[in-house]
Amino acid sequence: MTTQPYPGLKNLDKLVGTWNVSGPDINGQVTYEWMEGGFFLMQHVNFNHSGHAVKGIEIIGYELPFGAEKPGENIKSRYCGSGGETYEYTYEVDDDTLTIWGGDKGSPAYYKGAWSADGKTNAGAWVYPNGGGYESTMTRAS
Repeated sequence: MTTQPYPGLKNLDKLVGTWNVSGPDINGQVTYEWMEGGFFLMQHVNFNHSGHAVKGIEIIGYELPFGAEKPGENIKSRYCGSGGETYEYTYEVDDDTLTIWGGDKGSPAYYKGAWSADGKTNAGAWVYPNGGGYESTMTRAS
């Protein structure tokens, strides 16, 4: 077992802080913070999407299942909502884009957004396999 966070997690630093989320169908705030130890990023979600309150928490990091000696290849997450829903995602964050796959990498459901040059906004859209989805912009509040 390692005592230092896995190097790939450094890309998530870009998300740390509070963000205002806005778009034609969405309005609210999300906050990202590191869990003690630095192995997991926690996201607190509080917004309105198409007239429905969306509140929950997401834990983001590498999976290290019971008995495993090393973590998985991808940054994964589990979202738990106040309505009892649970979703799994795969994260990819770099200097240019934020991609969040619904489930595994390559899923037909995903968010892809572009970072502004100063890293204070990310604008993109969720794409759903049935042709649905929505646009949103995250703007750093703090």
